[in-house]
Amino acid sequence: MHALLTFLHVLIAALLVIVILLQSGRGGGLAGAFGGGSMGTMLGVRGTVTFLTKATVVLATAFMLSCVLHATISPKMSPERRSAIQKELERKGAPESALPFHGAPVEGGGK
Repeated sequence: MHALLTFLHVLIAALLVIVILLQSGRGGGLAGAFGGGSMGTMLGVRGTVTFLTKATVVLATAFMLSCVLHATISPKMSPERRSAIQKELERKGAPESALPFHGAPVEGGGK
């Protein structure tokens, strides 16, 4: 499940990049808006909505939803979320107070 979700997330991201790069610029960006564009350009009056614009909206929404789905599923997929340092200290039998993020500050820690 997690691998499939990751694959879909990467696929959506790649398609989103391709669709955005296929679009043409509108009025030269900020230079067109402030350097000689009309007031309508500055306020965001849009022209016709093309297929690429609709595809961008759909893919951006799908990308955001897959991000949220990843954030909710990932903690459930990996119940043991410790760093390599924490695992090594536990393997060596260090006392729990010496382990980072167990309520006690780490000795020699900066702030």
